[in-house]
This record gives sequence, structure tokens and C-alpha cells, in this order.
Amino acid sequence: MAKQTPGLRCPAEICPVLPRRSQSAAVQESAGGAGALTRGTRGKMVCAQAALGPRKLWATAWGLLLLAIATEAQRGRKKVVHVLEGESGSVVVQTAPGQVVSHRGGTIVLPCRYHYEAAAHGHDDVRLKWTKVVDPLAFTDVFVALGPQHRAFGSYRGRAELQGDGPGDASLVLRNVTLQDYGRYECEVTNELEDDTGMVKLDLEGVVFPYHPRGGRYKLTFAEAQRACAEQDGILASAEQLHAAWRDGLDWCNAGWLRDGSVQYPVSHPREPCGGASNPGPGGSTSGGVRNYGYRHNAEERYDAFCFTSNLPGRVFFLKPLRPVPFEGAARACAARGASVAKVGQLFAAWKLQLLDRCTAGWLADGSARYPIVNPRARCGGRRPGVRSLGFPDASRRLFGVYCYRAPGAPDPAPGGWGWGWAGGGGWAGGARDPAAWTPLRV
Repeated sequence: MAKQTPGLRCPAEICPVLPRRSQSAAVQESAGGAGALTRGTRGKMVCAQAALGPRKLWATAWGLLLLAIATEAQRGRKKVVHVLEGESGSVVVQTAPGQVVSHRGGTIVLPCRYHYEAAAHGHDDVRLKWTKVVDPLAFTDVFVALGPQHRAFGSYRGRAELQGDGPGDASLVLRNVTLQDYGRYECEVTNELEDDTGMVKLDLEGVVFPYHPRGGRYKLTFAEAQRACAEQDGILASAEQLHAAWRDGLDWCNAGWLRDGSVQYPVSHPREPCGGASNPGPGGSTSGGVRNYGYRHNAEERYDAFCFTSNLPGRVFFLKPLRPVPFEGAARACAARGASVAKVGQLFAAWKLQLLDRCTAGWLADGSARYPIVNPRARCGGRRPGVRSLGFPDASRRLFGVYCYRAPGAPDPAPGGWGWGWAGGGGWAGGARDPAAWTPLRV
């Protein structure tokens, strides 16, 4: 018989002798009772004291007490799940999978619907809020609605409104879509107790183009790249847009900033200077792809930029002068036609979306000379379509015509057979060369 501790009795019908394996079983049985100690368990604990001694018994008791507290805390913890329809007071938000696609100047609906048991609370108690995700942890307010009170914020004023297609419709109608509208939007529905959110991605039809300024390649910090794209009628492209452009055949062997702060470049035709000729395929060819430098120091490191632009609300056209002109004469030439010198992004958009094809170089607003080719031919710069670049020629040289951009509704002051030149003494043949004397001439 095991020696019992004085002052404690252990009835034989409960626990004649408690070996080590039975001690463990008693503890497990107590834990399995969800924190409640049964009569049998208490009897076994009394027997456990005889085998374990006072100190070990106290340790065992404290362990069981902590286990009981943890179990009760687990019972009281709120579990966050998407509730089922029919549970009064709960909110469930549903948005469209994938993405919705529009273009600059278009109208788009960002779909969002919610289920809410209005019998108990009413839809007037529900707040609808749209925000735009500008960074992983940064949001911009777009639109808020609470009952009959609606409000749009910032650049969305006058352009955003609820679709209002019956109870439970939180879809947002966005008019006159801009390049800056591209990105992810969050639809949040909140009642007095609960809320739920859904995500909608707005994509734009457009074109990605590489860009560097007159100063040369690899001259732009991240902020300067953002500004350069904006000046050329674009925004910094996203990684998804660059990847889509690579799949569409974009090949560019210079690294550029993207909107997320990473630096990448697309290679469709692998060669040694552009990331190496690795991973040969079964036919002896090498693999292309989007080369990625990762996230770089955006204030110190310098690269080119990959810009994105979308549909043009106006029209780009080539203005052929009576003779080539220097860059300073290009602005006057376009102004006489109710237009301005086209930006690089506008020429790319006209090439890609309006199929502008012209085998003649012309000045652009940044001082570069380029021309768009939709149907490649040998004398026009190669076998692939694209916008050919002659770089940044000397602005004083009389080499080119000019590509102009006319906004929608702008009148053409020189219709039909009007060209341009200098008046006085025979135009180009002689007379005044003062730019102030410039005027349209019939040709």
C-alpha cells in the first residue's frame, strides 16, 4: 500500500493506489470536462495528493485552474465570419470579381451590393463609403452616403454618385474617368454594430511608353519620373500594366520607375546586354520577360520612367509646313490651327488607339522628334509597329514638321487648303522672318 499523507483519506472505492499513468489520466479527464471538476475528478485529485505530495499537488491545481480560465475565454471570444442571409442586423458586401475596364473620358460603374436585414433597422441607418487605395496602408476618400445625405470628395466632386438601383445597391457611378482614377477601390457598408468591405479594381484601356528627358537616360528620381509622365499626358505605369505591355510585345532595354516604387524593364527579344541570354528554349531561343530590380531608393537612385496613357478626347494630326521649321516655330504652327504641340503620351495614344500612321518625323512638346508607324515598312524604321524616336535634335535646326493636338470642340481657324508661313514679300520666298509676323497662308 502507498503511504498516504497525514490528514487525508483516500477511500479504496475511489482510488486504491494511484500510479503515475493514472495521475496523467486524471488531469486529462479534468481538462476534457471544459473547465468543470466532477465529483470523480475531485476524488482523484485527493488521491493524486497522496502520490504527488503537497507541492506537486498545488502545481497541478493551478494548471487545471488556468486551463479552465483559458477555455472560458475561448468560449467568450467573438468569432468574425461572414454571416448568413436571414441573420437580423448583419451586413454582407459583394463586389464583382476581377476588374472593371474603362477609358479616359468614359463612364463606369464600380459594382457593389450588400445584404442587410432592414426589417429591424432600416436602410437609412446604413453608411456607404467608397475609398481609393493609394498605398498598402493609405486611402483617399471618394464618396460617403448616409441615408439621403451624399458627399463626394476632392477630384471626384461632380463626377461620382450612387447608382441607387434599389435597396442593397451601393454601386458607384464614375463619370469622365481620368488617368488618376486607375487603381483599387474599397466599398464599405456599416450599420450600428457591424461592417463589411469589398474591393473593386478599375483598369483603363491604354498604352505604356518608356520615357526619358532631354538630359539623357537614368536621370530621374521617383518624384521626377512622376512629374515627367504627368507633363507628357500620362501617369507612372503599374507593374500589371507593364507586364501586359510586355505580353503585347513591348521590348525596352532600359530600366524605369513604376508607380509602386519598383524599377523594371520588359524584354521580348532577349539579348546579352538586356539581362543576358539565359534559359535557352527547346528551339535554341532564349526566354524574355520583365526584368525586376525590386524597390529602389526613390530619392537618390535615378532611372528612366514607364508611363501610361489612355484614350484621347481630342485628335492628333501632323502639320506639314511649306518647309521644315525649328522647334520654336512649331508652337505657332499648331496655334494657327487651334491646337497645341502634341505631347509624347498623346502621340502614343493616337498611334495605339486611333491608329495614326505617318512616316514623317515631327516635333513634340518636349523637344523630341518622333513619328508613329502602324503598318511597318522598310523605309520607315523597321519591321515592327511603334513610335519611332529621333531623340532630341538641336532645337534651332529646321528639320521637321510638327504633330499637333486639338482638344474636343476647338475650332480650326485654317480649314481646307490652309497651310502656314510668313506673310510679307512672298512668304517663304522672301519678306519678313519676324515670328510676330507669322500668319496662315493658303496653299
